[in-house]
Amino acid sequence: QVQLVESGGGLVQAGGSLRLSCAASGRVSSINAMGWYRQAPGKQRELVATITPGGSTNYSDSVKGRFTISRDNAKNTVYLQMNSLKPEDTAVYYCNVRRWVSDYWGQGTQVTVSS
Repeated sequence: QVQLVESGGGLVQAGGSLRLSCAASGRVSSINAMGWYRQAPGKQRELVATITPGGSTNYSDSVKGRFTISRDNAKNTVYLQMNSLKPEDTAVYYCNVRRWVSDYWGQGTQVTVSS
């Protein structure tokens, strides 16, 4: 099993920045992709960004140029730097880790962007 602990959410004004962190523990060997997803009220969970162990990244079109995903493999931690935040970025953000064929999820952290 892999345990994920997220931190860094909060309330910010439009145009502001937040940095999310997600630390993995437990069976962390052979962790593959790490990423962030989000779910707004009344909407389905959607991909925000992913990153491979080698550092290849993938972003949703809605966050390209504003968000940056990174990871520290030595610390088994993934980060999401969110800049130029918009009210439509308001959601619960979930960390995701893939290990072999299993997906693990964090508990979620609320990000609220006020206009």
